[in-house]
Amino acid sequence: MTVLVFGQIAELCGSPTLTAEAPDTDTLDTVLKSRYPGLAGLTYVIAVDQKTVRANTPLHSSSVVALLPPFSGG
Repeated sequence: MTVLVFGQIAELCGSPTLTAEAPDTDTLDTVLKSRYPGLAGLTYVIAVDQKTVRANTPLHSSSVVALLPPFSGG
């Protein structure tokens, strides 16, 4: 599946787009933190198919996941 990352998360990962396979968001989070240990120290929200999720959510190979850093505006 495609994982989109933004801001300092993209800088940490070295790319704005990642690929990974996982059955759900909790497993995906664990896989990505294993691959990119710096993620463990960051705060972000997970979105699946353009909807933010708070609880563990099932994923499919066609899912588009985004890791969204905190936003501030003015």
